[in-house]
Amino acid sequence: MASIFTKIVQGEIPCYKIAETEDYLAFLDVFPLVEGHTLVIPKKEVDYLYDLEDELLAGLMVFSKKVAKAVDAATDCKRVGVAVVGLEVPHAHVHLIPIHSVADMDFSKPKLELAKERIVEIADAIKSKL
Repeated sequence: MASIFTKIVQGEIPCYKIAETEDYLAFLDVFPLVEGHTLVIPKKEVDYLYDLEDELLAGLMVFSKKVAKAVDAATDCKRVGVAVVGLEVPHAHVHLIPIHSVADMDFSKPKLELAKERIVEIADAIKSKL
């Protein structure tokens, strides 16, 4: 069965797209830890990040870097933290999280519930920095 991320790639489920190439997709997490929390995925469905072919993994990180710079420029943060947890969705992905301290990357915290208008505003702000 296709993962939720594969369904997003295939257009079956909508997303708040930040950037896209032939091989990668970046979109806002709809239940973010903080505003601007972005997910970056390879379009090829592979469950575990370290099972990705070397070239695909390297490309994912280079694509993530480009997106992270836009997230940094568009949000009020000290840094953009990077996390790979790999338990939530069986599809390799990277979390890019605007942070002020390591506590901002605590995945046990309650997630934000943002209005659609706010999510669109954040997505537009990040896209404008690409």
